[in-house]
Amino acid sequence: MTSSGPSNNRLADPIKLLCWAGAGAYIVWKIVRLSTGAALFEVFDFSNPSLAGLAFGGCILGLILRSPKIRHSATLIETHETRTVVLSFLFVFILMAAYYTLREVRDGIAPEWSPFELANLWTIQFVVSTIVVALYGLACSRIRFRFLVPAVYIFFACTFGAFFLGANIVTDRILLDKIFYIWVTLFGLFHLSVFWSFMADLFTQEQSKRLFAFIAAGASAGAAAGPLMVAIVARDIGTDNLMLIASLVLLTAIPLIFYLQRLKIIDLHNESVQADLSGAIIGGRWWAGFRDFFTNPYLLTIAAFILLYTSMSTWIYFELNEMLGEFEERADRTTILATRDAIVNILTFGLGLFITGRLVTRMGMPSTLALIPIVACFGFLVVASAPILIVMLTVDIVRRAGNYGVTRPCREMLFTTIDRESRFKAKPVVDVVVYRGGDALWGNAFAFLSEGLGVAFSWMAIVGAGLAAIWAASGAYLGRAFNRREQETSSETTTAADQRETAT
Repeated sequence: MTSSGPSNNRLADPIKLLCWAGAGAYIVWKIVRLSTGAALFEVFDFSNPSLAGLAFGGCILGLILRSPKIRHSATLIETHETRTVVLSFLFVFILMAAYYTLREVRDGIAPEWSPFELANLWTIQFVVSTIVVALYGLACSRIRFRFLVPAVYIFFACTFGAFFLGANIVTDRILLDKIFYIWVTLFGLFHLSVFWSFMADLFTQEQSKRLFAFIAAGASAGAAAGPLMVAIVARDIGTDNLMLIASLVLLTAIPLIFYLQRLKIIDLHNESVQADLSGAIIGGRWWAGFRDFFTNPYLLTIAAFILLYTSMSTWIYFELNEMLGEFEERADRTTILATRDAIVNILTFGLGLFITGRLVTRMGMPSTLALIPIVACFGFLVVASAPILIVMLTVDIVRRAGNYGVTRPCREMLFTTIDRESRFKAKPVVDVVVYRGGDALWGNAFAFLSEGLGVAFSWMAIVGAGLAAIWAASGAYLGRAFNRREQETSSETTTAADQRETAT
């Protein structure tokens, strides 16, 4: 009787049963479609993911998380961390679903403007980003930490609700649409920066190495769910109503923030690692983030790493646009890009769930941070020798999936070694201001090389390979700097513990 009890409890697990039922129903549905004559590529069309496919992935993920042995071996999540990690995954899923809903609206507006207008908007975007980050630094100095992160998302939710009202009131919407374009673009970087600051405050450095990649997979799932929802409802409700939907979706994340703050104490017991200042104010000056950024070599190194990454993304964006310009039909270009994004999301999800955590723990931060830049370097050399669309798309897919699934989670781990004030004030300077500054810098640089000097495509690829090599070197250097800071932090913690034990 005693031995059968646990087994019966597992069989009676309602979540597990629901996941088995959902996965089984999906598989049966696919088999029925095949048996009725549907082609294999139609049944498994990865270029056109569905909500049913996402639900199937959710069921598989649920089965993994509800099985302790599989969960630990596949995802490196410990039992006492499961609840916090799952809710963090759900948190970033909600954020990305809301953002991608808004991004679809934004991208539907952009084709109405000339390249000159878009260039001006990107310049304005950089200025607005700097101002908003400074205001956020002021909020960090004045608002209680417990309410700081919720206040950010409530504020953005209110602004998108205001855009919804404005869209239904204003008749001449040219100015409103341009403001909306700038604001959504800012939100796209800012909301993730704040989220990862919160995660770095929630987990220890050791936990971040194992768990951040899994949590980052939630961002990929949300990035897939948002556009799918838009595709289903946009024609029926109109794009303006999507602003209101995204606003409401953002608000659903607020209770999760407060609950995660509680789980930091009752599940993770991380109050001994970082002082629980939830009832306190971070304090300091509003410009402290900019000051810390310019005076901290570690933060400057992270910024250099991001600047080199933006050079890669800008280079590929320019060259891929040129190649896609050969397709006269917009539908053809859209299909190609949709296929690319679907493959990227699938690869990113798999990397985050099963691969990245092991890369960091086994290879170490220097090698992991340098891995994708090295792959990009070889990819650009291949493009230089074979400058065709399929090669370019392959390099872009590998770079995107590698960045979202490997490099980005590792990059967020870097901020676990800095103090709370710098984490919340200086991190947005790096993530938002530096990133947008990189877009402007490299966009003008590559436009000058390709259009101004007429540099050939193959030589542009060699330039990209050279930048990727420098990016790889900066990643290795940054990883070693992280290791040194981690050892210093560990030594300080050990010394403090020894002193407490001696005093006792």
